[in-house]
Amino acid sequence: MEKLFKLKENGTNVKTEVIAGITTFLSMVYILAVNPSILSAAGMDSGAVFTATAISAAFASLIMAFFANYPIALASGMGLNAYFAYSVCVPMAEAGIQNPWQIALTAVLIEGILFIILSLFKFRETLVNKVPANLKYGISAGIGLFIVIVGLKGAGIVVEDASTLVALGNVATPQFVLAMIGFLIIAVLHHFKVPGDILIGIIATWVLGMIAQVAGWYQVDVEAGVYSLFSSFSASSFIPSAPYLFKFDFSYVANHFMEFAVIVFSFLFVDLFDTVGTVIGVADKGELLDKEGNLPRAGAALMADAVGTVAGACLGTSTVTSYVESSAGVAQGGRTGLTALTAGALFIVALVLSPIFLAIPGFATTPALMFVGLLMLSSVKKMTFEGDIADIVSGFVAIIMMPFTYSIANGIMFGILSWVILKVCTGKIKEIHPVMWVSSALFILRIITLVIK
Repeated sequence: MEKLFKLKENGTNVKTEVIAGITTFLSMVYILAVNPSILSAAGMDSGAVFTATAISAAFASLIMAFFANYPIALASGMGLNAYFAYSVCVPMAEAGIQNPWQIALTAVLIEGILFIILSLFKFRETLVNKVPANLKYGISAGIGLFIVIVGLKGAGIVVEDASTLVALGNVATPQFVLAMIGFLIIAVLHHFKVPGDILIGIIATWVLGMIAQVAGWYQVDVEAGVYSLFSSFSASSFIPSAPYLFKFDFSYVANHFMEFAVIVFSFLFVDLFDTVGTVIGVADKGELLDKEGNLPRAGAALMADAVGTVAGACLGTSTVTSYVESSAGVAQGGRTGLTALTAGALFIVALVLSPIFLAIPGFATTPALMFVGLLMLSSVKKMTFEGDIADIVSGFVAIIMMPFTYSIANGIMFGILSWVILKVCTGKIKEIHPVMWVSSALFILRIITLVIK
């Protein structure tokens, strides 16, 4: 262990690292319940997604542990999975495209390959450095709001309304009441810094739902999509479902190249800032940055993330990325890859517990989506609303366009375009880096394809 992870050099020991790994796992294991729920909206089998999520999380975390030696665990990213399901697959399905999730997986694969190439040439750091900070924070906050509205809709807290677009749902339903109670439970646990607060909140909401079902308040109606909250245990149920291995569809690319390119770029752009921000943030919390504020072995950490994304696509899940919840393990003293190794091993153990995770209803994961949204929305505190109007407006546009147009891609697209246009109009064209010109050109072409449809 000492040779592999240099424990003494990093001022830690095996016991501390293992405890940190368990803490990180408990903080992020909610993804095993949430990811199958979200990707099922894309037409994917929840059992297959569960298996893919667990295996890809374990694989990517192990790569991070041995290749980069950082206490950062990885799994299918929140926000990226919502974009995969609701911004890519659902519109395609409504347009009559069969199995749109195969096209989305193809986009994730291409994104991962591009990430590997960009990591080799250190282009990722360049892009991150040249995009204005306000826009980065606005994208993060906008994704937070998008995740929240997805959760609210799933529990019936927010419903469609012909006259006002959205309205308050039926406050008397168990789904509405229990989702709100679950959110408050997570908030209380978070206040007292309880490890695994989000997971505990999900389980508590689920247990309350089972009590409501026994009491007759929550009534099962399969035809209406209301299922029993009790797990159906059997000997075979503990055998993990086969994942979607290499289920790619390249035929769509040839006929819809521009639409596909925008999908890939949106995955790439969101994952880029999520990964770099998380890695730097967790490293800073663990005092792993050097005197200049740089991250040693940053290339290795970003490469682990890229390889994890490719592996996730091959297994059949949305983009795998570094988890900010790793900061919980770092707070427990985790400083090396042994923390990530421990978390990864626990994801393998979780594979045989799929009946439990897959029985968790959508309204029980709503509190998790709401709280993760809250954490991401906190990025707005880092934004500045004074100074360069391009920076101010672009961040604001990214925030409002994501939830109000129900699309993460739209927020990124209009955020970048507004920044470039305002830079040109205010006579600051020299401040526009080539990567922003390329991004803008791609999004302009995307708008043209929408207009001429």
